[in-house]
Amino acid sequence: MALFDYKSLHELEMHIPSNKSYEYLSNRAIKKASIKDIQDDSFDIFLSHSYNDKEMIPALKYKLEEMGYSVYVDWITDRLLSREDVNKKTAEVLQKRMQQSKCLVYATSENSQNSRWMPWELGYFDGIKSKMVGVLPIKKENSSFNSDFEGEEYLGLYFYITIDKLSRVLQNEPMAMERNALNKMVEEMNEVDKLFINEKFDKFILFEEWLKGNSPYTLEERHDKCMEDYRKNKDMY
Repeated sequence: MALFDYKSLHELEMHIPSNKSYEYLSNRAIKKASIKDIQDDSFDIFLSHSYNDKEMIPALKYKLEEMGYSVYVDWITDRLLSREDVNKKTAEVLQKRMQQSKCLVYATSENSQNSRWMPWELGYFDGIKSKMVGVLPIKKENSSFNSDFEGEEYLGLYFYITIDKLSRVLQNEPMAMERNALNKMVEEMNEVDKLFINEKFDKFILFEEWLKGNSPYTLEERHDKCMEDYRKNKDMY
C-alpha cells in the first residue's frame, strides 16, 4: 500500500505532455465563464488542494485522469478562478462544481494546514454529499507503509486514499482457484495501478466501487456476504 508523495509527483511532472504541465497551465490566457456556461458539466473528482502545492497538482490531476477519472481543479478547469482574486463569484462557481462532482478528494499536505479554502470546500461538500469525501495524503518521500493513516483532527472522520496494484483486491476476496491460474492473474493485475479507499489497513475497496456507493470491507465481511448470497440462491432452487 502506498501514499502519493512530492518526489514521485515532481518526477511525473517532468514527463507528462507539455500541454498538461504546470508551466503551460499557469501561463494560459484567462477564460471568461458564467454559471450558465458550465451548467451541464460533470466530474468524478473535485480535487481540493492548497494553492501552495500548485506546481505538483497538474501531475496529480494527470495521474488520476490516466487512471480513468475526470478531475476538476479550479484554476485549471476554470481559468477565471484566480486564487489571487477570490470573491463571491468564485464561491458560487466552486459550489456549482462541487454539486457536479461525485466525490471530493482532499489532498492533504504540509501546505494544506494553512489553507482557508480547503476546510470550506470540505464542509460544503460533506453537507451536500455525505460520506463521499476521501482524504489523499501527500507525503515528502515515497511512502509505502503497513499501517493505517491517521488524519489529524476532523480528517480522521473520513476514509483515506492510497495507490496500489490491482492485485491488492485479492487480499479481501475469498477464492478457490488453481495455483497456476491464480499466479497468472496476480502477475497481470500487478501491472495495473489503482486507487483504493481505506477505512483501515485491512478494510478497503476499489475507488470506482466506492463512487458507485459501496463501502470498504474486510476479508471476513466479504466471506460472510458470499456465504449469505450462496444460502439465498440455494433456497431459491
